[in-house]
Amino acid sequence: MWGLLPLYWHLLDAASPAEILAHRMAWSLPVAALILAVLRRWSWVRPLLRQPRRMALIAACAAVISVNWFLYIWAVNAGHVLEASLGYFINPLVSIAFGVLVLRERLRPLQWTAVGVGTLAVLVMAVAYGRVPWISLVLAFSFATYGLLKKGIKLDGVDGFAAETAMQFVPAVVFLVFLGVRGDSAFVSGGIGTALLLAGCGVATAVPLICFGAAAVRLPLTTIGMLQYLAPTFQFALGLLVFHESMPPERWAGFALVWLALALLTWDALRTAHTARAAVAAARRRASAAVSEGAAAATGGPERREAGGPDPLPAAADESLG
Repeated sequence: MWGLLPLYWHLLDAASPAEILAHRMAWSLPVAALILAVLRRWSWVRPLLRQPRRMALIAACAAVISVNWFLYIWAVNAGHVLEASLGYFINPLVSIAFGVLVLRERLRPLQWTAVGVGTLAVLVMAVAYGRVPWISLVLAFSFATYGLLKKGIKLDGVDGFAAETAMQFVPAVVFLVFLGVRGDSAFVSGGIGTALLLAGCGVATAVPLICFGAAAVRLPLTTIGMLQYLAPTFQFALGLLVFHESMPPERWAGFALVWLALALLTWDALRTAHTARAAVAAARRRASAAVSEGAAAATGGPERREAGGPDPLPAAADESLG
């Protein structure tokens, strides 16, 4: 669904990107409130209101994701779908860079290689576009910043979504009223079809996020990470095959380098996850064997004494005799 969103925003090209964004923000809150009402999940609201630091982080999240949403909508309707898709391909590399620079995380050699290849890709794309690919970079950095801020909030997906849209709701409604007073509202003048599509922005925003939250608790993180490449892949395909944006050879070279970097990241993640699973399985086998030996020693001792034999030998002696 995230990968197909350009088709939805393209249907709304009669409205300005700012109005689409405002409707997306305004209609998301009723959707979030309905979900919370169905789940009966309101207990987190009151404690959150008593924590100014977390409220400030939520406000920052709302601001950063608003920038991301606006630029993405503008890019789609201005004919920059390919450059927008590049931003979401680059995003994992920016997240890794944030992990090193902000969270002081340590990278494995393949991750360093992937970051280097991704940096080279940005330079190649700068040559290909004749300018710095600022749309891609702003989308990548804004979404990575959003993810970084979310780590400090520590709210579940639906709860966090509701809190952020609550922050966005009032400014969005004020802007929409302003457009209506000026007579520039596509919601009013664009017909019933446009009005329904604009109202549906809340559902188009919430449903993929809810599905992602449901998948995140059911699937391994390595699987989630690889599936997240599907969205920019669909966006790339739409830009190339549906919107017929140009792709000269130098742009293909830049995208190829990004895909190589992502392949290195994926391989490293799969290998690390396999090693971790093998270590956990080995530890479980050792623990199970120790429990079995302990149970055998506990049951074997009394039997030997009842038979009049000597006290049980230590476990190591038993193993050597065996």
